[in-house]
Amino acid sequence: MTVYELGEILMLISFGFSWPFNAIKSYRARTTKGKSLPFLLLIIFGYICGIVSKLTNPNGFKWYVMFFYVLNITMVSIDLILYFRNLRLDRAAKQA
Repeated sequence: MTVYELGEILMLISFGFSWPFNAIKSYRARTTKGKSLPFLLLIIFGYICGIVSKLTNPNGFKWYVMFFYVLNITMVSIDLILYFRNLRLDRAAKQA
C-alpha cells in the first residue's frame, strides 16, 4: 500500500463516518428541509468517478480502496432514498 492509497483510504473513511449519521438524521427528521438533492447527486457522481478511476487504473485494481468507495456510495444512496421518502412525506403533510 502506497502513501497515496493510505491517504485516499483515510479520506474515504472520514467521509464514510459522516454518512450514516446523516442518513439517520434524515430518517428521524422525516422532512427534506435542510437537505439538498443536487448536493447528494453531486456526491454520488464524485464517488462514481472515483470508482471508474480505480477500475481503469493502469497500476492495477486495489480492492481495499474500492471497498470504501462502494461502502460510501451505498450510504449516500440510502440518504438519497430517504430524501425521496421525506419529500413524499412533506407533500402529504402540506396537503393535510
